[in-house]
Amino acid sequence: MTKSVIRIEDYNPEWPIIFKDLKYVLEAELGDLLLSIEHVGSTSVNNLSAKPIIDLDLVMDNHNMLPKVTQKLEKLGYYHEGNQGVEGREAFGRKDHFTPWHGEKRIWMEHHLYVCCKDNKELARHLAFRNYLRNHPEAAKEYRRLKKELSNTANNRVSYVEGKSEFINKILEEIMKSS
Repeated sequence: MTKSVIRIEDYNPEWPIIFKDLKYVLEAELGDLLLSIEHVGSTSVNNLSAKPIIDLDLVMDNHNMLPKVTQKLEKLGYYHEGNQGVEGREAFGRKDHFTPWHGEKRIWMEHHLYVCCKDNKELARHLAFRNYLRNHPEAAKEYRRLKKELSNTANNRVSYVEGKSEFINKILEEIMKSS
């Protein structure tokens, strides 16, 4: 039997602390270019198991700000990877484990950084799903069970993501009906 390609860890109370540290460094450099920095994904939900990767959505007022934001992120050690097939959301990779660079030689936890505008559909989905799981512990428990099961059965990252899609879409549909 082959080892799973997806590693899911039990919730780590360090995750929100690391997010706050990242947010602090990013805000110090980007300041008034951003409306907010959001902790999204499973590491942002208390008691939810997750891949040990922090997802951050940096929110701009409008797309015209992207060149300045990109320039500031490059100064911190990030590089622009394009939208990776998600319209209106720009992905940024890290040049090394010390990114974001901020004067200390800190090795940062793995993280995914995205930049989007305040009216971006993917941002709205991220926030809606995160907030739902935060406010519905039973749904978070069910999602945790599904993720653990998929981490043991999925052959690759694509099948893992596809396996979660039905659950996520069902919750997002429920949110849309109630709003």
